[in-house]
Amino acid sequence: MLQNDLLLRTLRGETTERTPVWMMRQAGRYLPEYMVLREKYGFFERCQTPELACEITLQPVDIVGVDAAILFSDILVVPQAMGLEVQLIESKGPFLPDPVKTAKDLTRVRVPDVHETLGYVMDAIKLIKQELNGRVPLIGFAGAPWTLLCYMVQGKGSKTFDEAKAFCYTQPELAHQLLQMITDTTIAYLKAQVKAGADTVQIFDSWGGLLSPHDFETFSLKYIRQIVAAVKEEVPTIIFAKGAWHSLDSMAATGAHGLGIDWCIKPEMARQFAGNNVTLQGNFDPAKLLSPIPVIQKEVKDMLRAFGPGRHIANLGHGILPNVPVDHARAFVDAVKEFRHA
Repeated sequence: MLQNDLLLRTLRGETTERTPVWMMRQAGRYLPEYMVLREKYGFFERCQTPELACEITLQPVDIVGVDAAILFSDILVVPQAMGLEVQLIESKGPFLPDPVKTAKDLTRVRVPDVHETLGYVMDAIKLIKQELNGRVPLIGFAGAPWTLLCYMVQGKGSKTFDEAKAFCYTQPELAHQLLQMITDTTIAYLKAQVKAGADTVQIFDSWGGLLSPHDFETFSLKYIRQIVAAVKEEVPTIIFAKGAWHSLDSMAATGAHGLGIDWCIKPEMARQFAGNNVTLQGNFDPAKLLSPIPVIQKEVKDMLRAFGPGRHIANLGHGILPNVPVDHARAFVDAVKEFRHA
């Protein structure tokens, strides 16, 4: 039994005594306790060692007091499981030395048995659930197929992912084949996370906003829809497609329980687009956490009033920045917890 199920009740559209709060990337780089582990262990070593993943997942629950834990892992464990080499270079980001460019390259990619290739994630989830002991729910997650294709084709991070887009426009059949393989892997992966104990799952489409509304439907939402359909009956699902606010109505129509939004759309407009049958999550600008604490407290109240009561999860509009002081992160969480709608 969960002692604090605010997040899950809000996703299901139930009335709650207050707004739940968590932060994307809350387990990690702004916490001194995390930095200690970062000095000792490589990135994928932290992801692949259940005890370390568990410790890191629990840190923000213990230190900042959020209403949910999110599994410490990375979206790029999926391309890794599918047969591509993925390196994570500290302060530089991901690097895939042999990206997919041709039909021949696609022969190196497979739909794996997720229990064999990603079993360490399920082991971590079981351990986290045991250690959480019902304090708060655990969020599992995966990257959206379009976002994973971006890395698998481009081979590294990018602000525009021109090469990934060119791949889709010049070799659409190959692109759809790869997207479907990623989708099949992701469905199996999220179902395994749920079976291991994840209480809800989030699909991260970090690069969805790079696509026009038409291309977002063609190369992203078409595949997200399959994933949501496969898991939504088992646990509440959240879609976070950064920058793709133009398609909030189509995302709501997938039957997802929650939609994440960034700070570039007003809550009122997001609600108008998404309708009243879905929970909105967001949309505090992470850079605002660098403001003085009284400013953070005021801005949080303004945000909560703009969303209004019910069907809102307080969160950042993207991941927390590494240079945010811990007491500022805590001030954000506390301000949400103290607020009550009139």
